Amino acid sequence: MNISIPDQLAAFIEAQTAAEGLNNTSDYVAGLIEREQERLAQQARVEALLLNGLDSGDPVEATAEWWAAKRSRLLDQSSSERS
Repeated sequence: MNISIPDQLAAFIEAQTAAEGLNNTSDYVAGLIEREQERLAQQARVEALLLNGLDSGDPVEATAEWWAAKRSRLLDQSSSERS
């Protein structure tokens, strides 16, 4: 695959390639694409978890008191798991 990019971007890519100790600019660009793929996959996982949360039961008003109680329960659970 061949792509054309402006000289300013080419210089940036070459500098980043050298800074990251990569063999060539193709490796740098491939890494960018792989990171974007992972970011999009993570975004899809988060959206799925949010949708599952919305469908998980009756709604709860997340007040300061609710968060304090939730935090306390999680800390207690974490402490008992370490014991």
